[in-house]
Amino acid sequence: MENRPTLSQSVRIWSKVGLLSFGGPAAQIALMHREIVDRKNWLSEVQFLNALNFCMLLPGPEAMQLATYAGWRINGVLGGLIAGLLFVIPGALVIALLASVYVCFGELPLVNALFLGVKSAVVIIVIEALLRVSKKALKTKSHRMIAAISFISIFFLNLPYPLIVFGAALFGYLAFPNKDNFEPIAQKQPIHKTLITIIVWLIIWWAPILIIYLFFDYQFLTEIMIFFSKLAVVTFGGAYAVLAYMAQEVVSAKDWLTAGEMMDGLGLAETTPGPLILVTEFVGFIAGYKEGGIITAIIAAFLTLWVTFAPCFLWIFAGAPYIDWIGSKPRLHGALSGITAAVVGVILNLSTWFTLHVLFESINLLEFGSITVLWPEISTLNITAAVLALFSAWLLLKQDWNIIWILIINALLAATISTF
Repeated sequence: MENRPTLSQSVRIWSKVGLLSFGGPAAQIALMHREIVDRKNWLSEVQFLNALNFCMLLPGPEAMQLATYAGWRINGVLGGLIAGLLFVIPGALVIALLASVYVCFGELPLVNALFLGVKSAVVIIVIEALLRVSKKALKTKSHRMIAAISFISIFFLNLPYPLIVFGAALFGYLAFPNKDNFEPIAQKQPIHKTLITIIVWLIIWWAPILIIYLFFDYQFLTEIMIFFSKLAVVTFGGAYAVLAYMAQEVVSAKDWLTAGEMMDGLGLAETTPGPLILVTEFVGFIAGYKEGGIITAIIAAFLTLWVTFAPCFLWIFAGAPYIDWIGSKPRLHGALSGITAAVVGVILNLSTWFTLHVLFESINLLEFGSITVLWPEISTLNITAAVLALFSAWLLLKQDWNIIWILIINALLAATISTF
């Protein structure tokens, strides 16, 4: 790093990144690379790529964690906090505003039509993410086998997502070590400093949970925080990978949201800056509103954000001093390779789940012993949603349009069609 900026200079850049971080992790990472590597030269190319590889091994949103690491490397712990928070806060505020509008006006025919257009586009956005990830992840027959097993495990057998990730990581760790071009790097960070960091951030993460559990006797909020804390530990592979697991839990198991509301939340998160995992804030808000009205909704959304992103700071601040050392370990790259292959199968499950719930009004769950299958009633096909999804596919996959414009156009088309 040739230049060490002042804190105020860093704040300006991280504010810019936070406000312009549309388009998912790939676009967000490209934006950060352009700003802090190409333009400012605050990090070298090697430092940036080592940090990116490390963040992809972690649970949680890799782009937000990469921003936190870059801020830490440039300006220390305070710089990391500023970078991470500025990456999240703009989008979180917009989601809170849109969720408030949603619970107040979501039942209006016009609003329903707008969201149908958004959901039709989201189906194609998720499919495009599947295609993009699969090109990078499925390099060998073993990778394709992991992806297939992952899809079967979660779609047909309903195996827990964390178990799938752990199995893929273990297989990759043992089977995919690439020992070429790796030079050993000595680790200089004293272990006691790492332990202190872990303890401090565990306290920050769990203090609100314990306070509400011990002093407020509000079981719903405790359940919200514990669920999303668990989610924060297993969100390997980015938001798309964990959405299937989260949707399965909040829609089917906990009955906090309907499938349509889950899709609406993803659509809102797609159109706002910040990490896509901000969809968890929407889920917390809607679940809280149903439980106790607008005040409970706001509290639930805030606590959801807290337990979603506090762990991210824990992972980064505890692991940042080890990043160069980890980058020299080929077996960890093998584990990442296995996780990434499994993510393809999980995203395929997500694509199938979303597509069925958007295009059909009625979905049946068929059970054959321990095997379950989602089967749509063909007569309930929504023609408008199907046409808009095909139109979105043409714009995104063939014309390479910006996601934001596709969502806006689809929403306006759906509203127009609904007037006839």
